[in-house]
Amino acid sequence: MNYLAVLGRQKNISLAELESLFDKVTPLSPKLATFSLTKISPVNKAGEPDINRLGGSLKLAKEISDPLKYIIDDIKSKGYSGKIVIGISDYSKKASARNSQKIALTLKSKLRKTEVIPGKIPSVRILSNKNAELSSATVYHNSLCSKSGHYEIIHFDKKWFVGIGVQNINAYTARDQARPARDAKVGMLPPKLAQILINLCSPLPAGTTILDPFCGTGVVLQEAYLMGYKPYGTDLSDRMVEYSKRNMEWFTDEKGAFLLSQGDATDFTWQQPIGAVACEGYLGPPMSLSPADIKMKSAMQECKAIIIGFFKNIHPQIKSDTSIAMAIPAWLRPDGHYQRMNILDEIEKLGYNVIKYKNASQRDLLYYREGQVVAREIIVLRKK
Repeated sequence: MNYLAVLGRQKNISLAELESLFDKVTPLSPKLATFSLTKISPVNKAGEPDINRLGGSLKLAKEISDPLKYIIDDIKSKGYSGKIVIGISDYSKKASARNSQKIALTLKSKLRKTEVIPGKIPSVRILSNKNAELSSATVYHNSLCSKSGHYEIIHFDKKWFVGIGVQNINAYTARDQARPARDAKVGMLPPKLAQILINLCSPLPAGTTILDPFCGTGVVLQEAYLMGYKPYGTDLSDRMVEYSKRNMEWFTDEKGAFLLSQGDATDFTWQQPIGAVACEGYLGPPMSLSPADIKMKSAMQECKAIIIGFFKNIHPQIKSDTSIAMAIPAWLRPDGHYQRMNILDEIEKLGYNVIKYKNASQRDLLYYREGQVVAREIIVLRKK
């Protein structure tokens, strides 16, 4: 089976995540990539790739030969007799809203001329759209991937796909904004990025202990728990450990579901076993404007000392081949580019291998919003 991912805003990070979990990842366009399953790929109850486990993909779909035949066969197999709802997303090079609407109306006309529901002319609703493709919010709010008789048909050149999953934007918002303990001063790690960091450590068996040695308010911990792993968090700040505790207790009442301790990542001795490390390292002081050279140099030196100290400290505490995915800072300069720390060579000399991706270079692994002063560069390593 050939599957399709509609990539997130920072497509190269999305591609790296897909490569970590699936096989034969092939970009089709700046927005799309195909892939196939492996034995370790995260799947849902239907045995298909699970969108809820992916932070970097907006939608998932599976390839079909003919949209009309697929809808007819699906409706008959489920015995569905209600209203049919169809949305069209055309990602082809010459796509337009007009052409998407034309595809949808053609499907509607053919369905109404076909005895899809015995003895009944089916009621078909076409979702209108100002663009060639439907947004993930539109797909989600119209239940196109989760309700019988509801379909998102995706067109790309001569290929057809049907949607099987879309990011649950409400769930992400709830996990991000409804947590009882938050601290804007330490930065807000998006749940999607936390998922990506964990996935970049794959393959990992269920129940693996995921360590976050800079746990902050516990975003990585909550996502690790949701993904079926055992979260283990430490932080230099007692207040952050308490925040993580409050958030995790709000998130789950399962006893023994998580482990928390106060400790400095540069000299702490962690409990064993540690299956993988996913974290956001120290990003330096908050900044609202591009820093002056001297301020940036000072922040960079401070961050480097902590990050290198962590890699030195944890090396003898983890087994060979253990993965570490970390977000480290990069600073916006007046000319619009981001100044990186450029410490991978130094980390490699401490006994680590840098993971390389087929469809994304290290320069591509930068996570940021437009104009954000402190961005996050993602580095992925394995102990030698």
